[in-house]
Parts: sequence; C-alpha cells; structure tokens
Amino acid sequence: MQENSLSQQIIGAAIEVHRTLGGPGLLESVYEEALAWELQHQGLQCQRQVIVPLTYKGQRLADPLRLDLLVEKLVIVEVKAVAAYNTIFETQALTYLRLTNLRLALVINFGEKYVKDGVHRVVNNLQ
Repeated sequence: MQENSLSQQIIGAAIEVHRTLGGPGLLESVYEEALAWELQHQGLQCQRQVIVPLTYKGQRLADPLRLDLLVEKLVIVEVKAVAAYNTIFETQALTYLRLTNLRLALVINFGEKYVKDGVHRVVNNLQ
C-alpha cells in the first residue's frame, strides 16, 4: 500500500473517531488510543508510542524520539488536541520524517470543531 492511499484511510478513521467521541475536548491520549483501535479494526498495522533511538555525533542519546502512531511502517501520525494550532507541529513532523527516512506524516488536531480542518500533511520527498 502506498502512502497516499493509506493517508486517505487514516483521515477517514480520524473523522470516525472524532464523530464517535463527540468532537473536541478530550486528551490527546484518548484520541490516539481510539485512532489506533480504529485503524487496527480496519486491518491496518498500527503501532503506538514507537521509540526511535537517536544519535548525536556517534553518541546514542538517552531520550529517544517517540512517534504517536506509525501506520503500516509507512506513515507517521502525530495526534494533537489543541484549540490553537501551531505550525511548529508540522516542522516537528518533518524532522521526524527525516530522522526515520519516511516520506509522509499526518498531524491530526482533534481540537478542531471538524477534524477534517485539523489534518495537515507533511511530506519528505513524496510526490
């Protein structure tokens, strides 16, 4: 499965989670767990809180990177639940893509009235 078709399924699942849980107002961890469940229920491989070891000049850092969700080992999903979205989330997602050599991340803000308005695609050499 390619990243672009996978992203459509992820966005659909996020909309379902948002609708079922009643919209904004919950903690990020609630949306993350529900989204992981929804994706797995649809037959997709979804890992939560994936640890990515980091090195700096050959030295392994004590604090690894943690990805909220990794879907099919292809798409990073960063889950947010904020009233005031900040574009720094997209910059962080691009850094995550570069560090993992992946090509697509979705930053999904469940804090929006309509979650479709809170979906932000971040690409790293993906057409």
